[in-house]
Amino acid sequence: MTEPTIINLPKILDRRGNLSFFEYPGQLPFEIARTYWIYDVPGGEIRGSHAFKEQQEFIIALSGSFDVVLHDGKKGERFSLNRSYHGLYIPRMYWRSMENFSTNSLALIISDKQYDENDYIRNFEEFKKQKNNV
Repeated sequence: MTEPTIINLPKILDRRGNLSFFEYPGQLPFEIARTYWIYDVPGGEIRGSHAFKEQQEFIIALSGSFDVVLHDGKKGERFSLNRSYHGLYIPRMYWRSMENFSTNSLALIISDKQYDENDYIRNFEEFKKQKNNV
């Protein structure tokens, strides 16, 4: 996959409570190297605002809702995540920010890389320059 994509996850219905999951290679296009989550985001705050040179991510709203705004260097696109059985795949070299967090929202982020500060691009103008050179 080379474009951001909403991936529908399996949803197993049960009167005791539903279950969803993701696996590599079944649903994810990459092997999992790191998992982290974002929670208790104060109203009006924005998370992210960076791009990765190499890292790919998969983001799920496990609880509540939030928007993921992606930019490819030329145009932006907004994805609203509000179901725990839908996730957003983000390829490398997309500027991303997360905003409009609802109360008690929980964002789960799955990555194909370990944390590496050198993989981050934190300046949007620098991102656009690098994106145009890819």
